[in-house]
Amino acid sequence: MSLSLKIEFGGGLELLFSNQRSHKVTIPSRMPSGQGSENERPVDLKYLIFWLKDNLLKERVELFIENETVRPGILVLVNDTDWELEGEGEYQLQDGDEIVFISTLHGG
Repeated sequence: MSLSLKIEFGGGLELLFSNQRSHKVTIPSRMPSGQGSENERPVDLKYLIFWLKDNLLKERVELFIENETVRPGILVLVNDTDWELEGEGEYQLQDGDEIVFISTLHGG
């Protein structure tokens, strides 16, 4: 089984993802545990962040991920709600979710 998600990047982050703001992705609905299917658990936002790094990120991983999560200065919205209100990386993804990553940092 899989989940279909809409991923958006803004504030300059799209430059790291083939200069494309919007992506429709399909990911597995369960995380492999390495100990058999009975130990699999639903995918969460942390899984998605690393899936994006491995599958869509084209350059400069350090501008997207730091210390096992998105780097400070990146606002993450889950269906238009700040991910801090949804449990951050622990949020269990649902089919049809819209996840938005916006960089709030600007060079100068």
